Amino acid sequence: MGRVSQLEDGWYRAMHLGGADSLARQLSRQELYVQQHADTLLLIPRSAPTPRARRYQLRPDHHALLLNRRFDLDVFTIPVKVRPARAGVPVQLNTTFNAAVYLGRRLDFYYLSQQAVTPWHRAARIRATGLGYGAFLGLGSTAITADVTGRAGGPEYEGFVLHAGAATLYDARSFNVGLAAGLDHLLGPDRRVWIYQHRPWVGILFGLDLN
Repeated sequence: MGRVSQLEDGWYRAMHLGGADSLARQLSRQELYVQQHADTLLLIPRSAPTPRARRYQLRPDHHALLLNRRFDLDVFTIPVKVRPARAGVPVQLNTTFNAAVYLGRRLDFYYLSQQAVTPWHRAARIRATGLGYGAFLGLGSTAITADVTGRAGGPEYEGFVLHAGAATLYDARSFNVGLAAGLDHLLGPDRRVWIYQHRPWVGILFGLDLN
């Protein structure tokens, strides 16, 4: 889960560089341009007056932790919405269609170390974890009945809703899951009597990374 075979070239923040040598002490907590060559990292500090790369070799007895920040654009579904009890209706579990576009901030953590591939060969081992937070806007559906409108004998149908809110994401490369909290706006004539209009809900989301 979360395995990466090769670190992409780019700017990272060195959250931790293992080892007690002067290079580790000097470059920790700095913004670095990083290139990976097998089990060796080439590091260029952003603050360096000249772009001279420093070599940092991964070892089995310590690790390096790098952080990459970026904006994130996702499309996700919300298979489950939980609505609090309201107007005599108990807690409701909504499992109808819900989808949204998400824009937020993403933090990718890369844990790098060295591992034994064979008794005579070692290679870099990279484990990646992504965390995100941001806002979403989307479209969904919900069941409209007399219980949620107060109109006895009224039609029962699937109504369209616009929803918006905030979400947090966890991405381990092999799956993308998170939590969302938002509000619904029912489209149609029953929006004025729908008991969940502009009322908060919480849900579980699954997403697809577009960038």
